[in-house]
Amino acid sequence: MPKSKRNKIIALTKVEKKTREDKEVIVDEIHNYLDEHKYCFVFSVEGMRNTFFKDLRTDWRGSRIFFGRTKIMAKALGKSEEDEYKAGLGALSEYMSGDVGLLLTDEEPQVVKDYFESFVREDYARAGQVSTVTFTIPAGVVHSTGGKIPAEDDVPVVHSMEPTLRSLGMPTQLKAGKVELFAPYEVCKTGQTLDSRQTRLLKHFGVTSSFFKVHTVAYYDSEKEEVKPFISA
Repeated sequence: MPKSKRNKIIALTKVEKKTREDKEVIVDEIHNYLDEHKYCFVFSVEGMRNTFFKDLRTDWRGSRIFFGRTKIMAKALGKSEEDEYKAGLGALSEYMSGDVGLLLTDEEPQVVKDYFESFVREDYARAGQVSTVTFTIPAGVVHSTGGKIPAEDDVPVVHSMEPTLRSLGMPTQLKAGKVELFAPYEVCKTGQTLDSRQTRLLKHFGVTSSFFKVHTVAYYDSEKEEVKPFISA
């Protein structure tokens, strides 16, 4: 006889207890790595992409990265002399706001700073992001890069793409088996907030305008028991 598929009733007290226990596990884990490593860095992420963040974690296998639970991380550090986990550590919690994470490591500050400054990955923009480029497709036969390179070095888009491009707002037509534009078409301009139609066109023509970057914000030195901010360039 099949089991009943009625919704289960879950006591909120159990949910709250599990959530509280999960938070305590994270706090304890951060404390363990604070004991194990000399430095604790706060870093901020710009243009978050999970794929690139996984690469970052791989590069720092010998250390430990925490990201995504800002309030819990701040709690683990402590916010004052009374509740800070280590002497002087509470000052680091002042930097725990926004898309930030923690890196627990024995690598020297300059090594960490140089690494993050060089870790820049280019990607396609997503809807809701602000465009960093102005991209206009010239009139005439539409090519695969949308005019980014000379026509003689490019290839025309396949005729089967015409309905898709037209549905995305481009005033196109088929002429002699080739996709043509009646007039130059501005896909986006710098400073404009992009919608899904624009991001699809940018991706189709291979225009990358988003960057994944990591910035070092501040760090705690457990031997000196002090926090130092990084000076922005």
